[in-house]
Amino acid sequence: MEATCWARMLLAQSDIGHSMANIRLTNMVAWRNRRSQSLYLNSDLLDLLLAAAGSLLLTVAGGPRPAAAQVNPVAAPTSPVVQADQAVQNPEIRVGIVQRFGEEADDELTIEPLTGDRLTLTFKTGAQVQTVTAPQVKLDIAMQPLPKPALQERIVLSTHRSFESAEDSANQWQQRGIEVEIAQPSSWEVWAKREVYSTPLLRRLLLKNLQAGGFDQAYLDSQIVTAVPKAAFTANGYRYSRDRVEITSANRRIRVVGGESSGDRKLYGGDLMLQPNTYGTYTLVNDVAIETYLRGVVPYEIGLGAPPTTIEAQAILARTYALRNLRRFAIDDYQICADTQCQVYFGISGAATASDRAITATQGLVLTYENELIDALYSSTTGGITARFSDVWNGPDRPYLQSVVDSVQPIWNLSQKPLSEEANVRAFLALDQGFNEDDWDLFRWQGESDLSEIAQDLKTYLQKQQHPLADFTQVKQLQVAERSAGGRVQKLLIQTDVGTVELEKDEVIRALAVPRSLLFYINPIYQAPPSAAASAAANPAASPAASPVASVLKGYQFVGGGWGHGVGMSQTGAYHLGELGWSAARIVQFYYPNTELKPISRELVFWRSPEPPAASANSLP
Repeated sequence: MEATCWARMLLAQSDIGHSMANIRLTNMVAWRNRRSQSLYLNSDLLDLLLAAAGSLLLTVAGGPRPAAAQVNPVAAPTSPVVQADQAVQNPEIRVGIVQRFGEEADDELTIEPLTGDRLTLTFKTGAQVQTVTAPQVKLDIAMQPLPKPALQERIVLSTHRSFESAEDSANQWQQRGIEVEIAQPSSWEVWAKREVYSTPLLRRLLLKNLQAGGFDQAYLDSQIVTAVPKAAFTANGYRYSRDRVEITSANRRIRVVGGESSGDRKLYGGDLMLQPNTYGTYTLVNDVAIETYLRGVVPYEIGLGAPPTTIEAQAILARTYALRNLRRFAIDDYQICADTQCQVYFGISGAATASDRAITATQGLVLTYENELIDALYSSTTGGITARFSDVWNGPDRPYLQSVVDSVQPIWNLSQKPLSEEANVRAFLALDQGFNEDDWDLFRWQGESDLSEIAQDLKTYLQKQQHPLADFTQVKQLQVAERSAGGRVQKLLIQTDVGTVELEKDEVIRALAVPRSLLFYINPIYQAPPSAAASAAANPAASPAASPVASVLKGYQFVGGGWGHGVGMSQTGAYHLGELGWSAARIVQFYYPNTELKPISRELVFWRSPEPPAASANSLP
């Protein structure tokens, strides 16, 4: 591990011509002797590094690098600076409300204050800070040609449907000695850190070494860029071309017209900031107090027709989830997003009495386990049983995320009839009464897909990943190879004409269109071959037994339950528990056993890496 760390420093510095430390080239010979400790430092690569480094001197500021287990794979979120108890109870967070402004050349946003108020714009012209007030601001995009074409590259180490699996993958790459960052250009991806692998040579050396080590799903994402979007804003009749502008109002209420959905109008509490992101576009960020943020989340996540205590349970979970996940978009300098990859957040336009009452009744309350915020995951419908964390994503299990039969009746004994057995899964999914969710449409579902549809879905998925089997032409067979004790599919094998593709956990939902959750089984669908069907039509009097013809596999029927990942609280199940008169505390503790409700405080840890932490860096100071 130590050899790998030093080699990464050499890679980062070998082409930039300046010295960072007092470690001499003679020490590199010692690293050669220790190279067997490193998975990624083979002799060819080290020889290239030694030749490229020459007499380069390196400095390691602050001493040797910590062990990988003590290093988080993504930047830890900065805790809010707390000046008073109110700030502790109601910290501000940074929400990306328009994540990809500038993807289209005609993108526009209109920013307005409430009647009687004005906007204040703060931006830089050179090194000078300027302030302008205006009754309205229009943001737009102009494509700016580059003086010469530019190469944009990054090494994609892995791709994922969810942040949770991406973070676990990032941890594993970090432990192997690769500096990483988590990004979301469309799906979640783990990149080799760009500032470390900063030149074409270094990126290709790394990729070659990874492939030699058997990591053939890592690939180089490369494109030539000839023009880039450039943001501008118009205020008081003047147009300013700026990459960053802060927008505030006296009463901290600002309306955004347009956005990612044309014609959309949303009212936000707090302040706005337009800023560049990692993908060459811009993000409009809402700096907003957590309790105000919840007013734009709770009505949309649970619905205003839910029982009051169910809405309170949702408020507790939404608050906990947001504060726990402030690290998600560290690469882009904001904290969480406003869609289903985080929580749906539409600003305060849809705030309502029922949800506001629930937020007030639970103000400052979060759900904890051993004095740390829990992963407050929830989904629409579990299908009758919740999933463990590791049933859906990679990474260590959370003790409070267990497989809970979603019923107040003793309808199924999981210890006696584990759903890892195929027959038990089929029997469980045949039950449609006695569960908390049984009157919801998605509690049970089924769908069919022929082999050509499965092949197209799979090919699209594999091509996006540049998978080595993406050039297959035919799907021959599907097989569920492994299930969790809670019934979720853990491995689905898809046999193609060029090899077998193994989909794990939430990759299945990402790759195939029909399954709505991982709680399903499959039935093959057969049909007579075309020649036999034509013969039967020509001679209807012939006995079928007289000329047996082998059936041909046409596709598969998927039979399942639930919608979404199924981890943590079932929102539809919580409706029923609220109708039974359960309190919010009882509802959340049903779905998250052995947890405690606590007020936000400096003593709580917001998040720590599954690796042994060096300090509680994410708790409030």
